[in-house]
Amino acid sequence: MRHRESGTRAQLDAGVRLVAGSALWLSLLLVTYWWAAAGGVTDLGGWVTGLTSVGRLTGLVASVLLLAQVLLMARVPVLERAFGQDRLARQHRLVGFTSFNLMLTHVVLITWGYAVGSLAQVPTTLWNLTWQDPGMLLAVAGTVFLFLVVGTSIRAARRRIRYESWHLIHLYAYVGVGLALPHQLWTGQQFLSSPGRTVFWWTAWALAAGAVVVWRVALPLWRTAWHQVRVTSVVQEAPGIASVYMTGRHLHRMKAEAGQFFTWRFLGRPGWTRANPYSLSAAPDGRSLRITVQDVGDGSRSAHQLTPGTRVLVEGPYGRLSSRARTQPRVALIGAGVGMAPLRALAEELPYAPGDAIYVERYGDTPLFAREVDTLCRERGLQVLRLPGHRRADWSWMPPSVGQFSDLDALRGWIPDIAYRDVYVCGPDAWATLVRRDLLAAGLPPERLHVETFAW
Repeated sequence: MRHRESGTRAQLDAGVRLVAGSALWLSLLLVTYWWAAAGGVTDLGGWVTGLTSVGRLTGLVASVLLLAQVLLMARVPVLERAFGQDRLARQHRLVGFTSFNLMLTHVVLITWGYAVGSLAQVPTTLWNLTWQDPGMLLAVAGTVFLFLVVGTSIRAARRRIRYESWHLIHLYAYVGVGLALPHQLWTGQQFLSSPGRTVFWWTAWALAAGAVVVWRVALPLWRTAWHQVRVTSVVQEAPGIASVYMTGRHLHRMKAEAGQFFTWRFLGRPGWTRANPYSLSAAPDGRSLRITVQDVGDGSRSAHQLTPGTRVLVEGPYGRLSSRARTQPRVALIGAGVGMAPLRALAEELPYAPGDAIYVERYGDTPLFAREVDTLCRERGLQVLRLPGHRRADWSWMPPSVGQFSDLDALRGWIPDIAYRDVYVCGPDAWATLVRRDLLAAGLPPERLHVETFAW
């Protein structure tokens, strides 16, 4: 029964993804049609008018994508459930960089057009536009914020800053988009030149702003006040890895599922305003929650030092690495290191017959939750495959013990029916990419591959 329910939810999520993608493309087509109807195509016949026309089009498309970016960041539950964290992150990154590049193109072309096509007059024209046109100064300030967000989102920059700092800077995107609104409404002819356009843009802005207020601000505050989550204990699982146990009121109403994650703020410690995402490492039972944290930075290190009674501000649950994505009776759970945390919870909660679930763990020295997993093996028939040792090379996700076999051959040898299962993968980004490569090569359909990585 629960398996059929999961299949129904997977179909519902596929429908949501189709509707969301269609809505975005229809919005882009609509604003392009309005641009063409207002003479945008005709204006392409002249050099100066062509610059201004293309500048307006890129501004319209950038505006739609910026609003889509806000919705992707707003933690809207229906989108979170339908797309999942990894897919949502990829869409967020693609839409974000595209909208930013189009916004810069808009600024350059519009200014160049207003400078009568003269490059030498562009700096002076930009200065005059900034100080004389209504809303332009705010738009420039918004652009600066977006520059900061995009600059720190480039992979080379992200590797040099802490996750907590990156997350805080990333929230400036809301400020940057918000500051662009007055400029669009005061000077954008394509925004308010007809009742239909006015309704479209005001509705789009209201939906984006409302989503942020409700899902990023109001709901976490209400959930924190209502559930009153507190730390009960911290238990060392392995060197540098600890589990944090929490309890609270009416936790069953959170409707959390094994494999999902929350963002956590542990109050009363330095840097508590910066959120950290951690997955549940035990199936939620309505009375308690458990996360398992590896010491990889200031935020995770301080989680190891929490004391009983510490209040917790929670956002979530998020992610689709759960029973919601499942469509097949047999499953495989493949993880590495602390990435076993959500897979351990899934092994506990997912319904499966003895022998239908296999738990593959890559670890360095000590497997996580060894006694708990062995208990699931005895009581539920979970098949366990432990692969100790570090990766044999950068091109491999396997340990040296596989010998001369390729990763793909070893995978097929251990799980011959891998292409007919749902497969859940969690671990470091580079490692998970290699696992994904071999799973797809083994014939696993992409829609049955459910991945969550440590990338941000």
